[in-house]
Amino acid sequence: MEVLESRYFDNNSFKYIITHVKELQDIYKTIPTYETLKQKIMTETSNNPLAGRLHSETLHSIENLEEVVVGQTYVKDTALNFCKQQNLRKTMSEALKIIDKGDFESYDKIADMVNTSLQVGATDDDIVDIFDDLDNALDIDPRIPIPTGISGLDDLLKGGIGTGELGMILAPTGVGKSTILTKFANTAANTGHKVVQIFFEDTQTQIRQKHFTCWSGFSSDQQTESPDMKLQTIAKARECQERENFGGLKIIRMENYNTTVSDVKRKLLKLQSQGFKADLVVIDYVDCMIADRSKGYDEEWKGEGSVIRQLDAMCYDLNVALWTASQGNRSSISADIVNVDDMGGSIKKAQTAHIILSIAKSLEQKENKTANMSLIKSRVGRDGVNFNNCKFDNEFMEIDVTEQETLLGHQMRKQEQGINRAAEIYKQTHNI
Repeated sequence: MEVLESRYFDNNSFKYIITHVKELQDIYKTIPTYETLKQKIMTETSNNPLAGRLHSETLHSIENLEEVVVGQTYVKDTALNFCKQQNLRKTMSEALKIIDKGDFESYDKIADMVNTSLQVGATDDDIVDIFDDLDNALDIDPRIPIPTGISGLDDLLKGGIGTGELGMILAPTGVGKSTILTKFANTAANTGHKVVQIFFEDTQTQIRQKHFTCWSGFSSDQQTESPDMKLQTIAKARECQERENFGGLKIIRMENYNTTVSDVKRKLLKLQSQGFKADLVVIDYVDCMIADRSKGYDEEWKGEGSVIRQLDAMCYDLNVALWTASQGNRSSISADIVNVDDMGGSIKKAQTAHIILSIAKSLEQKENKTANMSLIKSRVGRDGVNFNNCKFDNEFMEIDVTEQETLLGHQMRKQEQGINRAAEIYKQTHNI
């Protein structure tokens, strides 16, 4: 509001309204209501009823504009762009006068005029001197973590993922991305957080059954094998729903390869307007989304970079935590440990994410319901940690970390195993 000026408008009623909004804000230190503005117009225009009617009708039209659900950042950016545009238009008009006069000595002044006009809206609110409030600089971090439900992982993440942070699961196809994302969503809701889980490939029934498995301990097949099992499953789910500390969980199936970040944001803001403010958003998974249609990217990987940056901005804008997943490339399918260079598509996904957790499974591990999970990136705390052969049961939604080692330690162990295997073959070949 401080950068908005009445001179930016051509319409006299807009000029009048903005002038009085700023005047009332300056007096009462708050944005006036529509009712206050109506009273102000009536008082000020008592001697000019025609002008009063025009201003009142304009204000009424603004008040009754159809509500468009957008974020605060979008509104702020749009308003600032308008102010910069209007200010720049005035500046260019003054520059043209200098050019028309042939005032060559003032040509350098034009660049300064343009730069100054583009500084509209720039503030120093986000600039902090390193020594400001030094006594309280080491107070408790305001970060509020949302647990994943995997104790070893939560320890490394200092309690879980925090609001404003973006976590990424990296895994090849068929390993369990939906399993772990659903477990994260379920744990967060069980610990008092409001969760929105968005998915593209599964059905609503499949996702609901995964949550029912978390609550009941019954696999999806067991839940429907008899009327009694159905009743038991529903009873367990209802028991969780009625818990005093249960947060809330909404599931939304959106259109595969036709959903943008703006579409997701509108859904979240719509829920927020209905009283459901998400703490955690789970998107299964980011590769199923597309860049905003207006961007016109000619290659898919360029669009992926835009999508992940927009999701990161959304986390900050809406003050939510976000878990999503990305598909590994072909090399990830046979990898013992999936690393960043095994990520498919744009490297921007890895660069932008605050946390990257990878999952690798051999055929033997799939059979034994185990996996190698690796925390390969963390801006929160320690990373480079591998959870070797941890329990990873897709059927019963059970993930349990029992041991960990560094990625360097894992590589050294694999080398040692290779050396020992070579020695055994040599002995067998030479009958030693």
